[in-house]
Amino acid sequence: MQKVIAVFDIGKTNKKIFLFNKDFEVVYTNSIRFEEVLDDDNYPCDDIESIEAWIKNEIKTIQKNNEFTIKAINFSTHGATLVYLDKEGNRITPLYNYLKPLYFDFTPFYNAHGGIEEFSRKTASPAYGMLNAGLQMYWLKNKKSHFWKSVAFILHYPQYLSYLFTNKVTADFTSIGAHTATWDFDTMNYHSWLAEENISLPEPSNGKEAIIANVNGEAIAIGSGLHDSSSSIIPLLKINHGNEFILLSTGTWIICMNPFSRETLTSYQLKNDVLCFMTPDKKQIKSSMQFLGRIHEVNAIALSKYFGVEKNHYLELKLNKKNCSDILSKSESIFLSNTNAEGFKGNLEKLDNFKSYELAYYQLIFEITERVHQGMHCILDSKNNLKNVYISGGFNKNVIFIEYLRQMMPKQNIQFPEGKNASALGAALLMKDYLKE
Repeated sequence: MQKVIAVFDIGKTNKKIFLFNKDFEVVYTNSIRFEEVLDDDNYPCDDIESIEAWIKNEIKTIQKNNEFTIKAINFSTHGATLVYLDKEGNRITPLYNYLKPLYFDFTPFYNAHGGIEEFSRKTASPAYGMLNAGLQMYWLKNKKSHFWKSVAFILHYPQYLSYLFTNKVTADFTSIGAHTATWDFDTMNYHSWLAEENISLPEPSNGKEAIIANVNGEAIAIGSGLHDSSSSIIPLLKINHGNEFILLSTGTWIICMNPFSRETLTSYQLKNDVLCFMTPDKKQIKSSMQFLGRIHEVNAIALSKYFGVEKNHYLELKLNKKNCSDILSKSESIFLSNTNAEGFKGNLEKLDNFKSYELAYYQLIFEITERVHQGMHCILDSKNNLKNVYISGGFNKNVIFIEYLRQMMPKQNIQFPEGKNASALGAALLMKDYLKE
């Protein structure tokens, strides 16, 4: 039977499993979507019970089919999601949705730790509410004491999925470093506020370390899991051999990631949507995180309604380099001039100035690309030697976006990572040594 590494890649929408062979080719994949359920506040959240059952059943089914021998299992998930366990290892709360609004005043907390600006700088965590996993802990402790009194262990989402197979409480740098407000990037250790609140988190381990567990009678190496954005950069680090690059991970969020920055995060960067992730081996990844995919979706629909075309009409547009050059030469912000990254719909009052949907859409993409370009420059060190810009996700198919980027960055190579599913591949690569056993 063929030896493989299984990776569960758990997104907000799609939950996927991949089997990678010794050449890290995908030899099997399956995906599923689950309807959301309601948490204790009647806010939508993932159905963690169904996800758990699906994960365990997928592994059992593969083992029974006798086509593949699973040597290792790893996990890649979205961030800002925690699982609270009691002393018996049982889940206590629903899997709270990171989009859930937090009606809680964190002002005293920030003031007690140097103020919002300094605390956010030290922890590389802009004040994002529920997106700051550490503040989720603080909120739960202060607002839901009936849950908190039973909390014995706190796990990030990838580590909880690992726990399902190992019963071991673990932590990893990629999850802790993802705008959690728990990590002090000045000291590169947990922030002191956790100890002050008597919150104990496990010491993070190197992502290459696995735990051998008995899974349905077979000994399998179980990885501790990773945050998906940090995982997606691992394959590129492997092939670039130290040459500087930036990865644009595009989707609902467009995240620009620079694993070569050695300069400390500044207040200016923080105010401009810059934060830090971490690699599995504890190095910072300077990153710009903007909600531009969502902005594209909302405004493309608004344009289609105004011009009376299908909402995905932009997919039918041909690349017109002259349109790009003309709009770039004017460099005007029309739609998004007064819209921040969370504002979604731009200023569409000037649509009557455009003769066609095509020209309006080209203008919209210019303004989105300009923000991406600014984000990339914001994460570069003062001395850098940027060679390549890689684009993964949905926007790598948008030829207009790519053309704008090429015209804005003529000295860099705009490239596309080979293959898909970079976050799953990154998680698999960390388990490669276990394929030999």
